[in-house]
Amino acid sequence: MKLEELVNARKDLLNPTDMLIWKYIVNNRKSIAHISVHELANLCSVSGATIVRFAQKLGFRGFSEMKVAINFEKPLPADYDGDIIKDIKEFYIKTLEYLTNLDYGNAVRLIYNASNIFTFSSGYLQSNVVQEMKRLFLGNRIFIYEIINVGELETIIDSLTEDDLFIFVSLSGESPVIVDFAQRLKVKGVPSISITRLSANTLAGLSTVNLYTLPASFKISDNSDAKFLNLMPFFLLVEFLYLKYCLYANQQENQFS
Repeated sequence: MKLEELVNARKDLLNPTDMLIWKYIVNNRKSIAHISVHELANLCSVSGATIVRFAQKLGFRGFSEMKVAINFEKPLPADYDGDIIKDIKEFYIKTLEYLTNLDYGNAVRLIYNASNIFTFSSGYLQSNVVQEMKRLFLGNRIFIYEIINVGELETIIDSLTEDDLFIFVSLSGESPVIVDFAQRLKVKGVPSISITRLSANTLAGLSTVNLYTLPASFKISDNSDAKFLNLMPFFLLVEFLYLKYCLYANQQENQFS
């Protein structure tokens, strides 16, 4: 979902000051990607906390995440030549920069302290991401139990405790089955991590920790409406999560050895 769509969908939450901030962002998209929250606050004559609250009303954790979304929405140049390989190369560079700077701290601590880890995905691609996550963490003797269907979810719900962890992988974060189960986990106090695309979504709001990634769609040819949906960022995020976990686990073991 683009920022314009987020703003339109959440206008009932936005006050005149929020709309003033949005107007400045719309008119200065290029410069927003390179300024700090305090610089934007000064330009809009508001406080830094007001900028952060505006971003959170749109579903982001803060200004940094919103700025990433703005950066990924840069319009194509006037002389765009339709080179999909060049576009994907630039997309990967931006994605790696984003994933490198993402805060994985709370997520890896939940994984490290969990007695049991369960995961559930909402589609074929998401299931492949889960398989890769299971493969990576198995190397550290961490077994992630994959829940395959709704029946299995119902079977385990009563046995889950605050010492367990649930990881959801969903493209939209709006799958009714996942949203319903995430709500029930929250009521029980069972921590959860959601991995979704960067957009305001219900699952992210229900999760203890939400990790966003940035899939993108590319037009293959000017003579065709066919598009290529690049979902590699989901796999890259899982790799970064695993590597950050390894670093954290080593740090903990060295600290107490």
